[in-house]
Amino acid sequence: MPLPASEKPAVLPRQPGETGAWTPDDAAAPAPGLFHAALVTPLPDPLVDPLDHALPAGAGTLLVDARTDAALGRAYLQHADLAFTTLKSTTTEVGRFLLWCQARHRTLGQIRIEDLAAYKAFLRDPQPAADWISPTRWPRLDARWRPFAGPLSDASVRQAFRVARALLAFGANTGYLVRNPGSLVHNIKAPRGARVTRYLNPAALACIEAALNALPARTPVMRRARARIRWLFLAYLTTGARLSEIVAASMGSLYFEGDGRWWLDVLGKGNKARRLPVSPTLLAAFRAYRLAHDLPAATSRDDVTPLVLGTRGAQLLRVSDEAAAQAMKALFAAAALLADQAMDADAAAALRAASTHWLRHTMLTMHANNGVALKTLQDTAGHASLATTATYLHKSDQERHDELMASLDQPGVA
Repeated sequence: MPLPASEKPAVLPRQPGETGAWTPDDAAAPAPGLFHAALVTPLPDPLVDPLDHALPAGAGTLLVDARTDAALGRAYLQHADLAFTTLKSTTTEVGRFLLWCQARHRTLGQIRIEDLAAYKAFLRDPQPAADWISPTRWPRLDARWRPFAGPLSDASVRQAFRVARALLAFGANTGYLVRNPGSLVHNIKAPRGARVTRYLNPAALACIEAALNALPARTPVMRRARARIRWLFLAYLTTGARLSEIVAASMGSLYFEGDGRWWLDVLGKGNKARRLPVSPTLLAAFRAYRLAHDLPAATSRDDVTPLVLGTRGAQLLRVSDEAAAQAMKALFAAAALLADQAMDADAAAALRAASTHWLRHTMLTMHANNGVALKTLQDTAGHASLATTATYLHKSDQERHDELMASLDQPGVA
């Protein structure tokens, strides 16, 4: 039984670049051609596993109106109290899990610990790839739409499996499920003590700067695009903000308090607000970016204009996270070609693999190695643990490397 319209969570907006976004109702209606035709019709969705002959005492009282797995997914997303960006990613993972259950001919009430072990393996390598993967983001109702763009990273696998376990726990706690198999299966553990390696060295950054300088500016649209991508690059590189934190902000989020210090307010994970220092270079790029969009160079605290604007059309519209990410990837690709021309294979390889998040890693690595206190970087990055911030500190490793290499040059060392 679907939730009444008044009780449905707000549907996440599908902005340009988000045509493949999933909504909870999609679990009951896979895109044509995605799965076998028999799966297009929702599976029977009992409140109790059909292998159980009777509900345990007290299990008949439900704390949620959901009567289908898709409705439970909606209820979970509605009541999880997640920040907007976290809600987007969680919605995606709920959708993937429910579609996988449907393809496996399982309702949530029929999931066993063996199924969850299989889901872990599936997340690392979604197969058959033709059914599950498409690098192109097709519209959700297009027959070519797929839930994955490719295999997930280890961090993404951990997050996806964490969401699946959380959904099962929610189902059990509300009485929708008789028991929670997720409580018997551990989440995927992250390797401890690993150093962050996804950052760009000075040579790669120089190639990006050269690529920015080479961007055309013959038309107003080109000038707006050039000013925006320079601003975006500097914003991610100098503040360490996450992709979505910049995109979700408004123009009024960048301000000063009369003492010469400029700040950028962002809303991070868990709805935690942070304010990030703004450098003079970034401020100058911000003003040039506003002028390119025919806006006054100065702004005010109450300016609700989106911080990251589209470059086409007269309306001041916010771009999606995906559109901003694609613009940065195009910049990195152009810089990689310049690195190839300079015969710098290492920089070219890094640039081709880089994403916007690499600039966050680059900023934190640079400051950690320059002696900035880890507590300062923790507050700037919005890390819950100082141990996470410490993974950006490479200086001790570099010094250890140099000492050992110097020792190899000493007499008596083979």
